[in-house]
This record gives sequence, structure tokens and C-alpha cells, in this order.
Amino acid sequence: MASEELLKPFYQRALQAEERLSRLEAVLADKKDGGNQELSKLISDLQAKLEDANAETLQEREKAAKLASENEKLKYRIAHLVQAVREADQKLESMKGHASEATAQTSSKLENMRL
Repeated sequence: MASEELLKPFYQRALQAEERLSRLEAVLADKKDGGNQELSKLISDLQAKLEDANAETLQEREKAAKLASENEKLKYRIAHLVQAVREADQKLESMKGHASEATAQTSSKLENMRL
């Protein structure tokens, strides 16, 4: 019994230390859970933003592809329109040449008739 009386303060201190340790472990676990929840929320927010950015990038790429296709079609049309204008200019020039010749011939015929 005397040894139990001698060890009683050690047991009390050991119990107090265990209680303090349990409280510290509980506080630490709460902090980890709170921190993990915050990190989890931050990660999910970042993932959502990344998904939105990826979707927007995909849409922009599709728009760019459509615009490139339309641009090629317009270039094709422009090339053909330019060719048509050149051909029309050539025809007009040749018609002017023929008209000038015809006018000259008519004028000379009129002059011949006056004489």
C-alpha cells in the first residue's frame, strides 16, 4: 500500500497527460478536417473553373475552324469574281476597239457621200 501511495501522484500526472494528449489529438483532427474541407472546396472550385475554361477553349476552336472554312470559301469566290471582271474588261476593250473602227468607217462613208 505504501508503494501505491507513492505512485498515486505519478498515476494522476499520467492521467492528466493522457487527457491533455486526447484533447490535443481532437483539436488536431478538427483542424485537419477543417483544413481538408477548405482544400477540398478550393480544389473543386479550381476544377470547375478549369472545366469551364476547357469548354470555352473548345468553343473558340470550333469557331476558329468555321471562320477558317468560311474564309477559304470567300477567297475562292473572290478569285473567280476577279477573273470574271478581268474577262469583262477585256471584252469591253475589244468592243471599244470594234466600235471605234465602226465609227471611223461610218464617218468616212458620210464624208464620201458629201463629196
